[in-house]
Amino acid sequence: MAGGIKRYALKFISGKYHGGEFPLQPNKEIVVGRSSELDMVLVEDMVSRKHAKIVTTDSAVMIQDLGSTNGTFVNGEKVRKARLKEGDRILVGTSILKLVALEASGAGDMPIDQAAAKDKMERLAKRRARSSSPMSGRIDEVPLPDLLQLFSTSKKSGVMVVRRDPHVGKIYLRNGKIYYVSIDDDPDLDPQKAFVRMLSWEEGFFELTAPSDEQFILELDDSTEGLLMEAMRLIDEFKRIEPQCPAVKSRFGMVRPLTAALRDLNEEQLDVLQLVHNHSQVQVVLDKSILNDFETYQTLMHLIRKGYVRDLR
Repeated sequence: MAGGIKRYALKFISGKYHGGEFPLQPNKEIVVGRSSELDMVLVEDMVSRKHAKIVTTDSAVMIQDLGSTNGTFVNGEKVRKARLKEGDRILVGTSILKLVALEASGAGDMPIDQAAAKDKMERLAKRRARSSSPMSGRIDEVPLPDLLQLFSTSKKSGVMVVRRDPHVGKIYLRNGKIYYVSIDDDPDLDPQKAFVRMLSWEEGFFELTAPSDEQFILELDDSTEGLLMEAMRLIDEFKRIEPQCPAVKSRFGMVRPLTAALRDLNEEQLDVLQLVHNHSQVQVVLDKSILNDFETYQTLMHLIRKGYVRDLR
């Protein structure tokens, strides 16, 4: 990189320009918006005519909202002006951009071709013009917690569909608030349990589709931030015990003859023991347990250690 100056680009990781990359010229500024006269043109209703300005110096990259109608967001927070660092995610309209470092090309001070970048973005937009989803991408590029934080702050409504073979998860949003979650449209799976499982997915594809008119008897009451904090806590707890946990396809049954005393078990432990007796497979026990997955695994391992259940292999 010329003179040791680090060069950056804005990489589109979601939206109609997904796959595009717009290089930033050192000691220059670009204006982002819907107007065709601007440096970076994003043609969509949620982008203002002049939406934001990005200024690049030798030592920093700054972004400033230009009084846009729908706002500019950095890592889930609405900003007026902020300093960007490598890896930051910016939401403008329905586009999510990531600040990435450009690799050295050995081309010295050769000017960056922003015109070519604009042309590629236009081609990408035309290719996706018929897409029914304004926002889509890969969750290995933008993790679900970050994505949901962006949607919460920007008050998005719709159904976020996440495909991770062989499962399809759905997160229902109303003005940024998560009100229901399902996996494979299973009505018997607790929505909060489904949410924690989906947040543990590290690979897959997402798209934000139109709001749904489906009605659910049980809706989630907690704030998106509260749901995310609790889910991340449970995921961290599970990672701690995961090496000792039986596989979800494992099958267990009650020890016969049963010498361990049932009176030594509490109500929740008895419930899990009943599920093992009725269903055997660990995945079904997890799905039907009134406990969350972490608590169910803990209880199952207690029953194994104390001689109530055994592996059926």
